[in-house]
Amino acid sequence: MNTATVWVLDQDAAKAFFTDKLGLEVRADVPFGEGMRWVTVGAKEQPEVQVTLMVPGPPMMDPASAQQLTSLLEKGVLIGCTFTVADCHAAFAELSARGVTFLQEPQPRPWGISATLRDDSGTVHEILQPHHQGR
Repeated sequence: MNTATVWVLDQDAAKAFFTDKLGLEVRADVPFGEGMRWVTVGAKEQPEVQVTLMVPGPPMMDPASAQQLTSLLEKGVLIGCTFTVADCHAAFAELSARGVTFLQEPQPRPWGISATLRDDSGTVHEILQPHHQGR
């Protein structure tokens, strides 16, 4: 995978959240046609993977679909990305100190230690310390 999309309500606020709070770096922030921007972020350790922060609307979708997606964002029912971390408890503490809102503290799961957070647009993301790093 090269690019994943996270739908957001405001690209500037999302860019600040993903960089200032989650510690990702800006990969691109360029105009992409009238009223549209291509904003991507990613982890320094993974230059081949990026997340694009997209606002629902044309030209990607019609106005009715954009309104439906915006409503889902505002409800906070969309699931976003899983971010792999070396130590879920340490990442939870660091991100909490940066003001990240967590829905669930680190918990053991069959696939690793996991915590869930909500971004500023309402999307839920996971930080995961897999049981088998590198597999």
